[in-house]
Amino acid sequence: MKCFLIIGSDTHLCIDNKLFEGLEGDFIPSVTLTQPSIKLGERWFGWLLREVQGGWLRQRRFWFVLTTDSLDYYSGLDRDARRLGMLVLTSLCSVLWPDKHTYKQTGYWSLTVYGRKHCYRLFTKHYNEAVHWACAVQKVIDSKAPVETPTQLLIRDIEENKFNPEVVEHIYEHNPILRYTQSPLYAPLLPFPYGNMASKGYTSIREEAVRLFNCLQQLELAREPIPLIQGILQTCLDLRLLRDELYCQLIKQTSVTNLRVQTQTRTQPNPQLRYWQLLTCMSCTFLPSCSILRYLRFHLKRVQSLNVDPEVESYASFIAQALEKTRGRECVPSWEEIQGLMGRQEILCTVHYPGPGCCQIPITSHTTANEVVRKMAERLGLQESRNTFALFEQNACWEKAIGGSTIIADVIARFENLSAKDPDSDCQCRLCFKLYCLLDTDNISTDSIEYLFLYEQCHEMVVRGQLPACEDDLLSLAALRLQCLLGDFSALSPYPPLEQLFPAEVVEARALLAPVDPPGCPSFPGGLLAGTLWGHKRRQEQDQRLRARLREEGAVVMSAILECWKALAGYSRRDSMAAYLTIARQWSGFGYSELCLSSSSLESLPIGQICSYGVSDSNTFRITAGDRDLLFETSKVSRLHSGYIINIPNWNHN
Repeated sequence: MKCFLIIGSDTHLCIDNKLFEGLEGDFIPSVTLTQPSIKLGERWFGWLLREVQGGWLRQRRFWFVLTTDSLDYYSGLDRDARRLGMLVLTSLCSVLWPDKHTYKQTGYWSLTVYGRKHCYRLFTKHYNEAVHWACAVQKVIDSKAPVETPTQLLIRDIEENKFNPEVVEHIYEHNPILRYTQSPLYAPLLPFPYGNMASKGYTSIREEAVRLFNCLQQLELAREPIPLIQGILQTCLDLRLLRDELYCQLIKQTSVTNLRVQTQTRTQPNPQLRYWQLLTCMSCTFLPSCSILRYLRFHLKRVQSLNVDPEVESYASFIAQALEKTRGRECVPSWEEIQGLMGRQEILCTVHYPGPGCCQIPITSHTTANEVVRKMAERLGLQESRNTFALFEQNACWEKAIGGSTIIADVIARFENLSAKDPDSDCQCRLCFKLYCLLDTDNISTDSIEYLFLYEQCHEMVVRGQLPACEDDLLSLAALRLQCLLGDFSALSPYPPLEQLFPAEVVEARALLAPVDPPGCPSFPGGLLAGTLWGHKRRQEQDQRLRARLREEGAVVMSAILECWKALAGYSRRDSMAAYLTIARQWSGFGYSELCLSSSSLESLPIGQICSYGVSDSNTFRITAGDRDLLFETSKVSRLHSGYIINIPNWNHN
């Protein structure tokens, strides 16, 4: 039988009936040049442009045929047309769908089909046609059974025979893919889609998996392994799909057979220790999927049972314990954390508190902010305080409360990253332990460190302009601060700069009250001379006059502060602190925890009147007092809710 396609209205072309093998009936629809693709049964046929390498034409037209197993293209429609290529479709193939960016550049809608060895980049003038082809190819790919690699099949065999040690050892001895090797890896151990392009400048997932193994092998000879370990972990942080692959590669490189354990002497250096160190870092950073996690735990028990080496057994035991605590990390471990993990040791975390003091707190890769707060409260004797405390990220310009479930190692790693980006910056970040919510300010002993916390944090609020006070009170507070720090006034005393005593925004407001332009200077409509040389010079002069005004106002304010300071002669440090807090307590919001909330009204509500509270939705916190419901909209609902939960015992106690 011969088949005919009708192109246009006059032309008949005879083609080989093998293209339509398996179709029912002899009717074949017409194919026109304006709609070149057709669907017959489970097959698609049509003209498409394909990108070709070499020659003066970048794209050439071919006749494409999509079957249930492959995407083929031919030189033409006629009977003697040659099949020029075939892309076998499996579950690992992938399709890149049409996008507007390519259309704007080329004038064609494109789709790309990735196979194991080939990649077809196809073009058409019609968007609907490109979408139809992409859907058809994807449907064939989705119909295929999942491809399993040899490693996956062997992992399944080990899982099925894990209670039969002889069979397991036989599997390891006869399958080198499961054991340590010094040879390169040419394909991933796990299946990844072909052509799955990664983000952030990476190549395909399959290529990155092979590169990952190459980096692992470099660890054996690296004098300083930490940068290489950080790079490997960063790749897994960016490309989530590679985490299981890296675990499988590390299990492979730390696996041994019973025969090798018997022949290896204790005095020989173990080349696998670097892999164990990286596996330790991985176990404290990312968790594998359930199937790989079972395989990893079996591997750790097997290594311990084989008595490979005391140090290796210590690593295996450490990793097994870490896997019980690890959850997703936000950052790659810092240099100090990796150094501690390589030695299976805790690291010391410096935590500052109000005033010049700080403490060294031992932490692990799993220590949370709540745990550090408890340790700091115990060390400073604050366990019985009715007020609550929290950790803050802090530098010279800002501070931010840290959530109780946040992993402190992530915060330290973030500080290291910020410092690496700007090593010369004066605003270095640090951890600070501070009062978070003041529930009882009247019963704080003046001799306690908690009283010092209250005083220092109150002064921070004043300097940042968060305490709404009149200018006279601000001058008095600044003078009391000097009296507390330096004692009685002395002309020779080196007092701190104004910005550490008085709100800078108040000085700026005083400077802006004076006219920037001198009297008699003509003013012009905005934009009239903005782009001229004269306009640029005028702006420079205005800036200079504004800076001069700031210096003048600063000197005036400082002079007023010094006069107030002289009047405080004889005040002790304790008296100065008490007088400072007395002025601050005049504000009704004294002792609040700052959260950005928006409410329909402003009022003060005693704790005893609150009947219930809860979260209405992801951005709304509800408090019920009597027959009223107060709704607060904030992005920090979880922190507000946890703060109420933490404080319930204190409220009940009061």
